[in-house]
Amino acid sequence: MTSSIFGVRQGHAPAPLSILDFAMAGKGLSAREALAASIALAQLADRRGFTRYWVAEHHSSPGVTTSSPPMLLARLVGETRRLRLGSGGMMLPNYPPLVVAEQFGLLASMAPGRVDLGVGRAPGTDMTTAMALRRGQIGAEDFPA
Repeated sequence: MTSSIFGVRQGHAPAPLSILDFAMAGKGLSAREALAASIALAQLADRRGFTRYWVAEHHSSPGVTTSSPPMLLARLVGETRRLRLGSGGMMLPNYPPLVVAEQFGLLASMAPGRVDLGVGRAPGTDMTTAMALRRGQIGAEDFPA
């Protein structure tokens, strides 16, 4: 049985199927190889009629290469044709919300109707990394420090 969602022909699965990817690197697999595998997986999911392909945001996690979902999603926009792409999710304490809205607005302009934005508020990391992400925001006058 073939179904249609958002006017796009989908595959033959009895339920919509999606992928949440961490693009894991590790022993014997470099970050470059892990990202290449993620791109190949997204292309396969697109051909096979999967509904969504989301990438997770993680920082300072050994082996996890998806510290910047918008960067990877920008590549996947050009590598897929029908698949909905998104973040699972962008942690708003790590970024000014306007920047996240602008990044995903740009992605949506490149792939109309195919970009999802999942957001969260979890710290998702250790305090050292949280400080490096500028949690608590310092003022512009504090920049040299």
